[in-house]
Amino acid sequence: MTRATLSEVLRPALRNGCAVPGFVCLGWEDARAFAMAAEAEGLPVILQAGPACRAHTPLPVIGAMFRHLADSVSVPVVLHLDHGRSAEEARAAIGEGFTSVMFDGSHLPLDENIRLTADVARLAHDEGVSCEGEIGFVGYAGGAASAGTDPGQAARFARETGIDAMAVAVGNIHLQQSAEGSIDEAAVHAIAAETGGTVPLVIHGGTGVPPALRRRLSRTTPICKFNIGTELRQTFGMALRKALQDEPDQFDRLKLVGATEAPMKAHAARILRDLAK
Repeated sequence: MTRATLSEVLRPALRNGCAVPGFVCLGWEDARAFAMAAEAEGLPVILQAGPACRAHTPLPVIGAMFRHLADSVSVPVVLHLDHGRSAEEARAAIGEGFTSVMFDGSHLPLDENIRLTADVARLAHDEGVSCEGEIGFVGYAGGAASAGTDPGQAARFARETGIDAMAVAVGNIHLQQSAEGSIDEAAVHAIAAETGGTVPLVIHGGTGVPPALRRRLSRTTPICKFNIGTELRQTFGMALRKALQDEPDQFDRLKLVGATEAPMKAHAARILRDLAK
């Protein structure tokens, strides 16, 4: 059994000046590739089920898949609900074996975000599960604009919710398709100063952050989790297109989709190594 809570992998990362990737999973092939990459590298990993995954696949199926993968490897694996919107959703995920839940109240007024996030954190902690919250709002490429995290509000949020990890908006954007984004490092340091540097910080939209900057942030700030999805979906898409081009007469979906696993595993392994250095 190698199921781990978010705190169990982020606290050591925070102490050691490194980070753990939260890989966004959409199905069996990518989730298995990520677990196998972590096993090959001997490093912990966070498997994340976001809203798109949950809309496509029922939560009990995702939970069973994540549990099986965690139990099949020897490294710590966090089973994480990403961007949950209610206590009911968190409770359902915990019932399916998830070891970490995120409540995303970033679209709510501050007081309501604090109140509801605190409710989910208490629910999670009562079950031995970790909780991530978000303060500020991380926007979307081509969509809703970001609202930067206020350092003073971040300190209040962390103190009053009791969360185990805090997602912040410091220039990062969801769904960026290239690593050409930037992070407001002064804002990160200000948040760290207000929170005493003891709260693990999370960057959503990690694809938009250049790998060298990810490494530097993990070594010099409390950022110790990067959510990464888009660049891995790009790897999946390129591998699938290559399989279709190389074998135009192939119709077996298992062979076609199976061709994506080795490239996905290799890409995930590079990210794991980079963040662990």
